[in-house]
Amino acid sequence: MRKLTRIKRIRLHHEGTHTLTYGFVALAALNALVFLLTYKHTPVPFYALLAVSIAVYAIVVNFFRCPIRRFPEKDTENLVVAAADGKVVVVEEVEENEYFHDRRLMVSIFMSLWNVHANWYPCDGFIKKVEHQNGNFHKAWLPKASVENERSLVVIETPEGQEVLVRQIAGAVARRIVTYARPEEECYIDEHLGFIKFGSRVDVYLPLGTEVFVKVGQTTVGNQTVVAKLNP
Repeated sequence: MRKLTRIKRIRLHHEGTHTLTYGFVALAALNALVFLLTYKHTPVPFYALLAVSIAVYAIVVNFFRCPIRRFPEKDTENLVVAAADGKVVVVEEVEENEYFHDRRLMVSIFMSLWNVHANWYPCDGFIKKVEHQNGNFHKAWLPKASVENERSLVVIETPEGQEVLVRQIAGAVARRIVTYARPEEECYIDEHLGFIKFGSRVDVYLPLGTEVFVKVGQTTVGNQTVVAKLNP
């Protein structure tokens, strides 16, 4: 198991532009209103609201962090890296019935509200299929979330001819999945696959025989932690 954590710098993801702008305007207007209505009589409500507003806005800003990362190894052949920041909640052999219809190794990473929510391509390759499916909004760490929640599916064929399936899954709070992948395009480690807003999960399905380097409970860093190596 290897965990590679060279991170150059951090910026805010463009998916947060509208949320952060409108949120700032709304909080500023609310604070201004409370200031005008209460400050002359007692400043306590204004300062209390100001403190809460700063804390809430800081949490939202933290959520939309977007680190600029480059995988530090030149040789990415057969490597599978973490598609997201978070915690590994599943490493097991399962039946995948939406695309492969056979047994696969599934590695699932749960993203809490505090994690970076940008998603990266887990391997180099060619995008064979992209599909979005509507569904429920169960808590993302539950097993049934993989097949019942709203989700997007991306199938990647590696240069060596193996197929890797990535599934972005909405959670109880998450209500928007953004997928940048497009069929018949090439994709590479270091590129963003998409973004999931406000807490969710990413499942990666690998061929049987793949050597997995992570275990349940381990934290991952997107585009840095090597989670597996495909069997040539």
